[in-house]
Amino acid sequence: MAKNSTPKSGHKLHVLAIAWPLLAELGLGFGVGFLGMWLVSQESDTASAAFGLANQVQSAFFLLFRIISMGVGVVITQNLGAGNRRDADRTALASLGASTWLGLGAALVLFAATGPLLGAMQATADVRELATPYLHVLALALFLDAFNASMAAVMRSHLHTRETMLNILSMHAVHLVLCFALMRGVGPLPAMGMVGFALALTISRGFGLGVHIWLWRAVLKLYPSWHDAVAVRWGTLRSSIAIGLPGAAENIAYRIAMLVSVTVVSTMGTAELATQGYAMQIMNVIVLSTVALGFAGEILVGHLIGAGELRAAWKLVRKCLLWGLGVSLTVAIITATTAPWTLRLFTHDPLIIAQATTLLWITVLLEPGRTCNIVVITALRAAGDARFPVVAGAASMVVVMGFGSWLLGIHFGLGLTGVWIAYALDEWVRGGIMTARWLRLGWVKQAVASRRLVSRQVV
Repeated sequence: MAKNSTPKSGHKLHVLAIAWPLLAELGLGFGVGFLGMWLVSQESDTASAAFGLANQVQSAFFLLFRIISMGVGVVITQNLGAGNRRDADRTALASLGASTWLGLGAALVLFAATGPLLGAMQATADVRELATPYLHVLALALFLDAFNASMAAVMRSHLHTRETMLNILSMHAVHLVLCFALMRGVGPLPAMGMVGFALALTISRGFGLGVHIWLWRAVLKLYPSWHDAVAVRWGTLRSSIAIGLPGAAENIAYRIAMLVSVTVVSTMGTAELATQGYAMQIMNVIVLSTVALGFAGEILVGHLIGAGELRAAWKLVRKCLLWGLGVSLTVAIITATTAPWTLRLFTHDPLIIAQATTLLWITVLLEPGRTCNIVVITALRAAGDARFPVVAGAASMVVVMGFGSWLLGIHFGLGLTGVWIAYALDEWVRGGIMTARWLRLGWVKQAVASRRLVSRQVV
């Protein structure tokens, strides 16, 4: 077996040593999405609206895989922190079978229910015509992503973030190269537009899966079999699901509320939907550093909880919060200031540019709340306090984000500006609740219970 990180050495890695490979992964992933939106925008604003809407649907399905990857990642870090490599490996292998069936189910549902889903989101006929074949091809990529999500989570839990980063970067690079070839058409290849983006994504995910299998064998000394890929070991995954299900439920509640808000935007017209897509695409660059810090914190907090070092975990998250707030606000201000120029990469419509710029200035107000949510929720999950974010945050997501989008956007006639004000209010409400939970040590009871569980399993 590969040498695992001991509970005393794992947390001494600086959080930035783990965060920067994650940031590189997220950055190139953002770059590929940015390129896809840019290439699609060259066709029309309608194509951009279809691309943005379809990606919201795909993101909602991807959250299902987080049930496994989030829970598996936390359980493995806690076991490694306690010196329990045996159960860490058992959990890793068990994640493969669950990924197979979750991925297959998600792919089949997306393929079969594309029409009803787009109809429920009030997509116009021209948008549905472009989004339907894109989502059909995307279904296969979704199946492959189920494995990549869980296998990458296992690698990161063992603190092999650089190896994971290189694989993810290679995967995105393959996608990037194929995007130009398949979307625009090169040589005998016809220009396939959005469908070409989805096909390139599928091929790159297959490449990433192959590298992940090799990394498991070469780095972790884990040798998965075909039986591991089809067997569902609920007993082994019980602890992972107990953490991953609430964590995924919190993400799913957020995504549902987001889909409700996008449905509200769809009723405003194709131009507004395109504006939403452009603003969302640029806004993604703001959140990259925060997400990287959150994931890095989650990994290290899991190791610290397994090692019984709760005070160090508390201090680590407080430090991540301060870093995250400083970086995200700085990037948000720069992004909003440069928006009138960056938006011209997608459109030359002055009304769309002006409205999207307004939305990005609202994002500056939104970012402190979102930073608190991302950093603290991942830490709570790593500490075993996975249910609190769902219970405490669901009401805000449904009422403030979902209903608030309709209330401010439609009822009070504020349009897209009202929808984004609802986004900001929701992030601040939930961010305040989550931060208070961490700083007031409301998670300690669950952390102690998690520590006792993994300690008893060590043989």
